[in-house]
Amino acid sequence: MLKLSGNRYTCDGVSRRGFLKVGSLGLGGFMLSDLLRAEAQSGRSTQRSLINIYLGGGPSHQDMWDLKPDAPSEYRGEFVPIGTNVPGMQICELFPKLSKMADRFAVIRGMVGSVDEHSPSTSMTGYSERSLDAVGGRPSIGSVVSALNQGAENPAPPFVSLMGKVTPGYLGPIHQPFIPDGAGRSNLRLEKIDAARLKGRTDLLGELDGIRRDIDDSGKMDALDAFTRRAVDVVTSGRVAEALDVEKEKPEVYKRYVPQGQGRTRNNRSFLLARRLIEAGVRTVALNWGGWDTHENNFRSLRDQLPALDVGLSALLDDLHDRGMLKDVAIVMWGEFGRTPKVNQSAGRDHWPRVSAAWIAGGSFRTGQVVGASDRFAGEALAPVHVHQVHASLYRHLGIDTVTQQMIDPAGRPQYLLDLREPIKELL
Repeated sequence: MLKLSGNRYTCDGVSRRGFLKVGSLGLGGFMLSDLLRAEAQSGRSTQRSLINIYLGGGPSHQDMWDLKPDAPSEYRGEFVPIGTNVPGMQICELFPKLSKMADRFAVIRGMVGSVDEHSPSTSMTGYSERSLDAVGGRPSIGSVVSALNQGAENPAPPFVSLMGKVTPGYLGPIHQPFIPDGAGRSNLRLEKIDAARLKGRTDLLGELDGIRRDIDDSGKMDALDAFTRRAVDVVTSGRVAEALDVEKEKPEVYKRYVPQGQGRTRNNRSFLLARRLIEAGVRTVALNWGGWDTHENNFRSLRDQLPALDVGLSALLDDLHDRGMLKDVAIVMWGEFGRTPKVNQSAGRDHWPRVSAAWIAGGSFRTGQVVGASDRFAGEALAPVHVHQVHASLYRHLGIDTVTQQMIDPAGRPQYLLDLREPIKELL
């Protein structure tokens, strides 16, 4: 089994649960699989994809994207805002590279709908990790894409996680992400066995397991079959294995992301890896970057991390733009909640689920703007944007209509993907 454990920098140290319930998906209208087939028939792939960046721990929104320079010092913190190439739009002074390309992204302020738990669930599903727990939990956006991707003739896995396990929720293990790691990458290469022989061995195993399948009424063997077939397709295609080897990237491109070769910018390899996976045919890539649970020394931590993040994100935007991919690849970056308006006695900020922020770029969005607003202390939303609206916008980019589409959970009940299903109109 391939496994990758992402770094966790949270105050609670909670381990994440996996769900093994198998659900089914029933959707009407034009599905992602139809889109993929239409692309194949036209001879041109739009590669409408998503890179979902999770800032684990809860990033300080008012020190990155929603600075309040006129607030008292105990609220505004140590950083000052700087202008961008979009008139009237300001971001943190530690983002000088991003400030010159603000026309390529949008900042969402006054975001509501977060929950006070250290979990990637809100960023991946839009919900608490406890939502629909009885039937396996909510599916992540990548797992939904995987479910809708069924039948598409694309050997690349539809969903890859570079941050360890991300729940497929009630969609079950068939639609969990493909998780590579250093040791597991060797499993992606054919060495002493050719592709035909590998498929032959897989078919033989299926025949030998036939008697168990005849008496299995849980669907787990069918799930294993589907996952095995997908794994064989990944191995025999070779494209994903090639994409995972970032050392094969052109040196000048690699240095855009990791100019120092080490230190914090080395984390930017995950951004490069995400771009390479998208080029290899992956539809959704989830990754984490850094540690943001800054109950103390918030500003020292951000001074250490934000310059490297500035380098990595700007490199990703430039790289996608130069390759003509930026309109087809959406990027979102967010955490599980925001931080308290007032700085505490340890020079930190504590959990604040009432307001947070998100950064969104590329894709089919109208960028170069700020959407939503918070009050003068960045503690309450004046023009709220719900986290579900952000997810609805991402789904829309991927060709999934959250207003009408439903999934059937293991109990046979139809479930919408989101409670608030309309996308953010300013981004359309």
